[in-house]
Amino acid sequence: MTTMAAPAPSTVSESPRREAFRPRVVDSFEEAGLNLAVVESLALKLLMNVGMCSGRKIAQELGLPFGPFPEFLRQLKNQQILSYANSASANDYIYALTDTGRMRARGYFEESGYVGSAPVSFTDYLAAVAAQTIASERPTEGDLRRAFSDLVVPDSMFSLLGPAINSGRGLFLYGYPGNGKTSIAERITRCFGSTVWIPRVIDAEGQIIKLFDPANHEVVENERGDGLLATADYDRRWVQIKRPTIVAGGELRMEDLEIHYDSVTKVCEAPLQLKSNLGTFLIDDFGRQRMQPVELLNRWIVPLEKRYDFLSLPNGKKIRVPFDQLIIFSTNLEPSQLVDEAFLRRIPYKINAPDPSESTFRMMIGLFAPKLGFHEVDPQAIDYLVHTHYERSGRPFRCCHPRDLLLQVRNYCVYNQLPLELKPEYFDFAVMNYFSTL
Repeated sequence: MTTMAAPAPSTVSESPRREAFRPRVVDSFEEAGLNLAVVESLALKLLMNVGMCSGRKIAQELGLPFGPFPEFLRQLKNQQILSYANSASANDYIYALTDTGRMRARGYFEESGYVGSAPVSFTDYLAAVAAQTIASERPTEGDLRRAFSDLVVPDSMFSLLGPAINSGRGLFLYGYPGNGKTSIAERITRCFGSTVWIPRVIDAEGQIIKLFDPANHEVVENERGDGLLATADYDRRWVQIKRPTIVAGGELRMEDLEIHYDSVTKVCEAPLQLKSNLGTFLIDDFGRQRMQPVELLNRWIVPLEKRYDFLSLPNGKKIRVPFDQLIIFSTNLEPSQLVDEAFLRRIPYKINAPDPSESTFRMMIGLFAPKLGFHEVDPQAIDYLVHTHYERSGRPFRCCHPRDLLLQVRNYCVYNQLPLELKPEYFDFAVMNYFSTL
């Protein structure tokens, strides 16, 4: 149940699904749900940063259509907030801030340091989540097998995972370290087999919340329409991503589950569960966090049952946000050792990631070896590894061992300028290094 030289995500085939949502192109600021003050603030702060900019470039950076900008910018020029620095093509100009404009831009920066794409209204975000919810997805066994095509997974695991994923209620993955729990959790999102659209930023009760996170969201490339006369067929304040998988390990803190407000920039960052909406939220190494397991699970009681959460804004207001993801608790411990029966009832699926059998262990070596450059696999060398370093010592097989030991052998051969071969003495070296403290 370990990784087998995973192909690029784009090579993993997915079942065809109808795209349920696509942000339609807007033609005006009003249609985008923006008032002129918000557009003015973003445009002036952008010019304050870059110095001079064409009207088309301003529209592009804000993710808005160019159509309303010539008149909007002309009015700012008439108010002596902007000036023409030069002419540009196709009814456009290069704009710069006047002294009055710079003063106004500084005032906007004091209110918020955010510069970038114009925000999407919170109402539009809620509608988008509802239209793309994972609750409407019903992965089949074929979807699971495609999603896990780069792992060695026993058939019995599919029969357990399928109903758990379809439930959308969360699950425990438990078992010994190295048996692929994290690898399994990271591929569960692929079972849903589709991409989704999310706003780059959201306007919630006048607060700008950054939702799109390049570190956690994988963008699907679209036609951007950056040319002079090119147009995009979607609202560019949105970004198309693969359904996200957000992973939080032992470093997870309770404050990571609340909106983070930067007092310097006066900009909010979405919490992890909001970023994982429409995908999977994996709490890895559950039980090793700084807070008690029961404290963390208490945080999820209402969201797991109601599929919504409450978050506090810096201005003191609370907002109800969707809790639209599959939450997975991955742990090396038995779930019953972490929480009591009342909590376990709320997470009805507990799936064990077992040790591989000897035959599976041997099969993994046969699958990994060619991918790491070993053109021949000597059965006698594998017999030696199994009998000498596992059976005699009573060492259990783990799913990560084939890959890790073969990498040790490969590095040994490369360093010593030896042919890539599997020999008993090479396995002795690999085992001595790998298991020196295990």
